[in-house]
Amino acid sequence: MDVIRLLDLRDCPLDVAEVLAAVADPGAGGVVSFSGQVRNSDGGREVRELEYVAHPDALDALRRVAEAVAADLPVRGLAAVHRTGKLAIGDVAVVVAASAAHRGEAFEAARRLIDDLKAAVPVWKRQVFEDGEQEWVGTP
Repeated sequence: MDVIRLLDLRDCPLDVAEVLAAVADPGAGGVVSFSGQVRNSDGGREVRELEYVAHPDALDALRRVAEAVAADLPVRGLAAVHRTGKLAIGDVAVVVAASAAHRGEAFEAARRLIDDLKAAVPVWKRQVFEDGEQEWVGTP
């Protein structure tokens, strides 16, 4: 069975329960998830909304990230879904989950999955502040 169970980029609300269900495994004693949501401020400025834009190759990059985590760590299941499009304050922007035989391995895998996703997957964020100014984050 493939340990990479769910990878996607979606322009609709994300379901944390779906991502957790994807990594369910009878051999897993630890299941760890992380969900990132849109906060109302950044750098001391009030944020009104965000927009995420993905490069056409972003899903392939996400797969490479997940494959590297699966190759390096003894995981039972991995899943990651990132939102695209316009998001409001409080919306879930990204969800990752990992299952493993033990909690330490699951924590390590989930942390690595989100950290490597943020570092290597070409998804860019446009922040719109309350004063109408905008900035792009994570663009090349």
